[in-house]
Amino acid sequence: MAKRMKEKTEKIKAIKDTRPYASVRYVRLSPTKAKIVIDTVRGKSYDDAVAILSNMPQDAAAILLKVVKSAGANAEHNKGLNVHDLYLAEIVLGNGPIRSKGYNYHGRGRVSIPVTKTSHIKVVLDVKE
Repeated sequence: MAKRMKEKTEKIKAIKDTRPYASVRYVRLSPTKAKIVIDTVRGKSYDDAVAILSNMPQDAAAILLKVVKSAGANAEHNKGLNVHDLYLAEIVLGNGPIRSKGYNYHGRGRVSIPVTKTSHIKVVLDVKE
């Protein structure tokens, strides 16, 4: 059935990224609104990013702050790293499924369908050089 299974497993382990990360999926937040907040903290140090996000008024900032703190906790607990030496290496923002929320009826027999967009966010931390 499976040929060269051990070799394939070793190859996958060699390619795998070992940096600490955290992700959140299916957040009821538009990706365009989240992108504004993400662009302000991309590439910043962990401490700067937490300070910036905790003082931003947008709803996306509160969600992203939770993800960044979770990634820092993962780095500290799982990898044994100091959070003050980390920076936000990557922030990946993806589109989630679009949910329809019933119908809005208008004149002349027209109907519009209001939609709620969702997002997937992944934060990857790395050690400063």
